[in-house]
Amino acid sequence: MEIGLAADHGGYELKEFLKQILMKKGHHVSDFGAYLLDSKDDYPDFVIPLAKAVAAKEVDRGIAVCGSGVGASVAANKVMGVRAALINDHFSAHQGVEDDDLNLLCLGGRVTGNMAAQELVEAFLNAEFTGEERHMRRLGKVKALER
Repeated sequence: MEIGLAADHGGYELKEFLKQILMKKGHHVSDFGAYLLDSKDDYPDFVIPLAKAVAAKEVDRGIAVCGSGVGASVAANKVMGVRAALINDHFSAHQGVEDDDLNLLCLGGRVTGNMAAQELVEAFLNAEFTGEERHMRRLGKVKALER
């Protein structure tokens, strides 16, 4: 799977950890930055290019990390075609994909430990959208807002 990663200074260390884990599992990783730890960087500078790549289907799924995950989620959801969510539990990590076609996972580098993040990412990546009629109907209503 082609996975896009992005993080600001608040998520830099967790992004780097996840990058190594994903590559060891055989995924191809596109890193949208940050490429070094800089306390003055801004999450939109990295999350928006990732979100655009997700929307354009240049990557299969995206993972964005900032300090809390909130800013990354807010920014990513401004890009048409992106369905991003801040995820803190295993159920939501897979259910968001299965029911809501979640395509960008947001995590908080200051609030999510490495092992928990690894579990959430695995649940997110292993899940598939069901395409059930009720989910398609609901997504249609959400997509209508983008027009």
